[in-house]
Amino acid sequence: MPPAERLEAEILAMVAARGADKTICPSEVARALLGADETRWRLAMKPIRRVAVRLAQEGRVVLRRKGRIVDPADFKGIYRIGPPADEAGAGKSASVRPDSR
Repeated sequence: MPPAERLEAEILAMVAARGADKTICPSEVARALLGADETRWRLAMKPIRRVAVRLAQEGRVVLRRKGRIVDPADFKGIYRIGPPADEAGAGKSASVRPDSR
């Protein structure tokens, strides 16, 4: 398992590379560090979540669920990681399609 510092570096690098109005999936981080073997990268999901929560609490990233920013101390389920809200423009998420109305 990569150390927390390596997870943090990979999360921040991938968020920066994805762009200001996009998000990354935590599993992308796991696969980038541990390869495509699901039995290996799945083991990194909880440590990645812990690091992502800490980064969000520090204001270095935001966590999104269903396209909305969530409280890093109190959210459940699937989430995505994006740049801080002030860097993300109108708060768009790559995981949510815009409303067609």
